[in-house]
Amino acid sequence: MAKGLQTRDRILDTAFRLAARDGLEGLSLAGLAGELGMSKSGLFAHFGSKEELQLEMLRTASDLFVAKVLAPSFRQPRGLPRVKALFENWRRWATDPGLPGGCIFVAAAAELDDRDRGPVRDYVVSQQQALLQAVARAARLAVEVGHFRRDLDAEQFAFEFLGIYLAFHQSHRLLRDPRTEQRARRAYARLVADAAARQ
Repeated sequence: MAKGLQTRDRILDTAFRLAARDGLEGLSLAGLAGELGMSKSGLFAHFGSKEELQLEMLRTASDLFVAKVLAPSFRQPRGLPRVKALFENWRRWATDPGLPGGCIFVAAAAELDDRDRGPVRDYVVSQQQALLQAVARAARLAVEVGHFRRDLDAEQFAFEFLGIYLAFHQSHRLLRDPRTEQRARRAYARLVADAAARQ
């Protein structure tokens, strides 16, 4: 790998970890340069603006999320095994010690939800929509294989699935409730029981 690409990858990896801890707005070029032992001008050679750095860092985070959460889940058999894998992989993502602030997309959504527009907000929105579509698709496939009932509203299932994850994330990261995992599993079990095909 060329030295320039190695440096860029190192910048993005460090930016991802800082943003996971400090949020997107806490990701400053000066702070990042200091963390990397680089000059600000050296950073500007790779990223022309803070916004460009944020976008590239979020793309890196998205690639990592796909590799750790979505791809392994969608390698599971259709139906309940795939839905359960999504739940388990997503839960592990939120508690990964390598993400000191938890899920970067949850943090970014909280930071950007009141903004009207902008490329960074638009990217976060597109990723959240794609995630909801992936969960809804898994639910529709569970209907096809007979695990979920035929009249299931897959988009509503995805909405509630995301709601469980967001509650889990807040309870674990902010409230530090020791019963977080137990509560999330109970909520997930109820959601799946409600979606289950009637015998």
